[in-house]
Amino acid sequence: GYPNVGKSSLINSLKRSRACGVGAMPGVTRCLQAVQLDRHIRLLDCPGVVLDSGDPPAAAPLRGALAPQRLRDPLTPACAILRRCPPQQVRGD
Repeated sequence: GYPNVGKSSLINSLKRSRACGVGAMPGVTRCLQAVQLDRHIRLLDCPGVVLDSGDPPAAAPLRGALAPQRLRDPLTPACAILRRCPPQQVRGD
């Protein structure tokens, strides 16, 4: 699944314990981890995957592939977000 959509949190909820590390930033889950839910069910927690869609590099932060703090140029993704929003929504009309 995509980064930061709650894969690890869902596993922790089902397990009713902290079986997987979670965080607000992408990259907390760094490797594949098997979690035994019960005798018959084993769940796999894995890092988020963002497939190359051919979009410009500015689109990667929009899909959660990069932490905002690690961006060299935060202005380009911010402009891409604003282009997707209706002007009245941005103005607050």
